[in-house]
Amino acid sequence: MSKRITIDPITRLEGHGKIEIFLDNHKDVERVYFQVPELRGFEKFCEGRAAEEMPTLTQKICGVCPTAHHTASSKALDALFGVEPPPAAKKLRELMYNAFMFEDHLLHFYFLGGPDFIVGPMAPRAQRNILGVIDKVGVEMGKKVIDIRKRVRGVNALVGGSALYPVCGLPGGVSKAMTEEERAQIQVVTKDAVEFAKLTLNIFDDVVLNHKGLAKWLTSDVFSLKTYYMGLVDDHDKVNFYDGKLRVVDPNGREFVKFEAKDYLEHLEERVEPWSYQKILYLKNVGWKGFIDGQDSGVFRVAPLARLNASEGMATPLAQAEYEKMFHALGGKPVHNTLAYHWARLIEVLYAAERMDELARDEELTSPHIRNLPHQTPREGVGVCEAPRGTLFHHYETDEKAIVEKLNLLVATQNNAAAICMSVEKAARAAIKGGDISNGKLNVVEMAFRAYDPCLACATHCLPGKKATDGPCL
Repeated sequence: MSKRITIDPITRLEGHGKIEIFLDNHKDVERVYFQVPELRGFEKFCEGRAAEEMPTLTQKICGVCPTAHHTASSKALDALFGVEPPPAAKKLRELMYNAFMFEDHLLHFYFLGGPDFIVGPMAPRAQRNILGVIDKVGVEMGKKVIDIRKRVRGVNALVGGSALYPVCGLPGGVSKAMTEEERAQIQVVTKDAVEFAKLTLNIFDDVVLNHKGLAKWLTSDVFSLKTYYMGLVDDHDKVNFYDGKLRVVDPNGREFVKFEAKDYLEHLEERVEPWSYQKILYLKNVGWKGFIDGQDSGVFRVAPLARLNASEGMATPLAQAEYEKMFHALGGKPVHNTLAYHWARLIEVLYAAERMDELARDEELTSPHIRNLPHQTPREGVGVCEAPRGTLFHHYETDEKAIVEKLNLLVATQNNAAAICMSVEKAARAAIKGGDISNGKLNVVEMAFRAYDPCLACATHCLPGKKATDGPCL
């Protein structure tokens, strides 16, 4: 008779989830289910609302990635009304967005996923948290983390109108111009942000890479999946969080396809499983072959490591140097080791800081021309950006008065959903042998999903057993 082990709730993530582990008669793992038991249903109750409400309504999906939803939604409105924002508006949006990415990635490293590395995966449960991290890196470093996140959130607030929930996005631009005084204030913050990002990477070097016991986790086969990877890239195939085309590379690192956001339905498909509210995305032109990896599987991954794998480099010099260092250390591209997401995330922290600094020094940022008014009758629009947790799509269909008739959200974590399930099961099979279910072993299982920094609240739109092709369902 099989034995059932339940990890409920799983910890240090956004949203609610649990892991069900079933052991066979030999007390080894027979099957594992990564379950998301909450349903948000945002796709459904946005119907009938004015499209202009979407940037402030959809960001209430969660309290961790509201700026991502606000940005993708604003870009969807640009497409819906057929209006191109002026250069200053685009730069203000991108500045706000990189500020958001910077502090959100730091939240994950120091508070959520990082404790497993900085404190240690087998450390007592009571120590695997921010207090344990502070104990390891020092109180002064802890104060610096809090201070820089607060100051960078201030940049987000200055541009977006709120430190948490932006209110600046409009069809064709933004609602508020920036003054030269404000730009000068931001430059002080962005300069310090670059230095803090460098300091954090040094900590990662000292605490993880130079510690044999922790560094081995980065290259462990237990945390490795050979999948496709997707991310936004600019005209030079460099990583870009705000804009660009979607580039997909295969498990060998070769370009599989590159497409514009408006064409996403030609390349991505959704499905649901009867045991979870979370929708699962896969590559339509490869097909769904189940929870397996490899060239013939449509499973793909997004977020920091995937973005670096799918690109040809970083668009800023310091981040590019770190990009080259990581791939050299881990054997070249693509890197399939899931725990390398933590390293890639810190490289993105540095990129976000450098990009903020570049934008803050751009004189065009204070141009008074921050919006082009729309004149096109609305019908359909798609917007995309790179959320901290991966690629995020907003797709709106409206009537001629811009009242939403249909809304589709392909949320970052849905792209990683299949891989998360696979990673958790693979970790459980390796960690749990002969019924050994110590707390440290179970934490190793949880480490498999924490690397992805999932946002489970964002990823749940459909009831189990319903067809994803039926559209939004409750």
